[in-house]
Amino acid sequence: MAPAPRASSFFSVLLVLLFALSVGCASATGVFQHSLYYTRIEIGSPPKGYYVQVDTGSDILWVNCIRCDGCPTRSGLGIELTQYDPAGSGTTVGCEQEFCVANSAGGVPPTCPSTSSPCQFRITYGDGSTTTGFYVTDFVQYNQVSGNGQTTTSNASITFGCGAQLGGDLGSSNQALDGILGFGQSDSSMLSQLAAARRVRKIFAHCLDTVRGGGIFAIGNVVQPKVKTTPLVPNVTHYNVNLQGISVGGATLQLPTSTFDSGDSKGTIIDSGTTLAYLPREVYRTLLAAVFDKYQDLPLHNYQDFVCFQFSGSIDDGFPVITFSFEGDLTLNVYPDDYLFQNRNDLYCMGFLDGGVQTKDGKDMLLLGDLVLSNKLVVYDLEKEVIGWTDYNCSSSIKIEDDKTGSVYTVDAQNISAGWRFQWHNSLILLILIRTIWSCLVIA
Repeated sequence: MAPAPRASSFFSVLLVLLFALSVGCASATGVFQHSLYYTRIEIGSPPKGYYVQVDTGSDILWVNCIRCDGCPTRSGLGIELTQYDPAGSGTTVGCEQEFCVANSAGGVPPTCPSTSSPCQFRITYGDGSTTTGFYVTDFVQYNQVSGNGQTTTSNASITFGCGAQLGGDLGSSNQALDGILGFGQSDSSMLSQLAAARRVRKIFAHCLDTVRGGGIFAIGNVVQPKVKTTPLVPNVTHYNVNLQGISVGGATLQLPTSTFDSGDSKGTIIDSGTTLAYLPREVYRTLLAAVFDKYQDLPLHNYQDFVCFQFSGSIDDGFPVITFSFEGDLTLNVYPDDYLFQNRNDLYCMGFLDGGVQTKDGKDMLLLGDLVLSNKLVVYDLEKEVIGWTDYNCSSSIKIEDDKTGSVYTVDAQNISAGWRFQWHNSLILLILIRTIWSCLVIA
């Protein structure tokens, strides 16, 4: 991923709404609830609104299309679902077009019986859910912030997926949305397309607040707070980093050196689209033993995939901090209040789960989701090929720089009651700061 060239054209600031919701998993015991972050985007001419989940673990933007097989028509989230009609203002992408050819190398190749056939896609997510359809190009609408409290409407031409068939939990009405907005690294992502059009820089950040809920999601150069970074593993699909060690309460875990190998079929993945953290069995068992080292007589109970226990004291005082150490002397601290969630009264459960993401050759990868990323500002700089973070109050504000003028904008998070462990449903503000050709997209 080579750094993008600088330019000097002028663009303004965009404003979009992002929503956040804590949703309970379907289970008999009601052990766990998880967060779902989604935004409302507008597509087409005239524009219509669509609710899409924000996911750094996948690449493309896709929405359900009319006559979709298996697509829900109602949502338990209390939102109105809309199916996209490509016959309106959209243009179907053909198999011979550059976008289709360029994206056929990764994943399942498009089915192209002829060059005039629609360019098809199929995506399978980690939980086994699938979406299948074809690519279209249409305008994605947004509000440009032209001044303090002033906005104007603009748009960008984006190629995205038109979902024709859903499978798995994506077809469930309980948490149904219109689609998914991927923030992965590939050229097919909306971020990459906007960067190629010189609308934004390939830098984004998020700060997920588990205290009040919501937080900030931004595209652009964050100048405050400063963060230390670690290199991204090059030429791999996900945001893969070099983990060098894990410690519990300051004591380093004794693990095989192969645990920290990195690559496309091994290593450690950072993914804000995943709620929990998944560890290979050997890592999980070693970590679990260290966490409960001074409570060896404490009875542990299994509820579904979770290890739970009764505890009446302060978990912050009673349990250790878990620290992940990465290349470049970057550490990530996970506090007891992050990795232990309370179900009811004095029953607590571990948010780390047994079993990493298994690759085709049977190897396990560590997957670090919102459990470890929450209450931290996380910055993905795809121009420098690094990722970094710092502990942060995600209900406060960050500062983003306008590259052309040098102006610095303060972006505030919304005050949202309740956290991700409880039921909450509130709107946040997504700003796309594109004051120059290299701009700042902000979701607060």
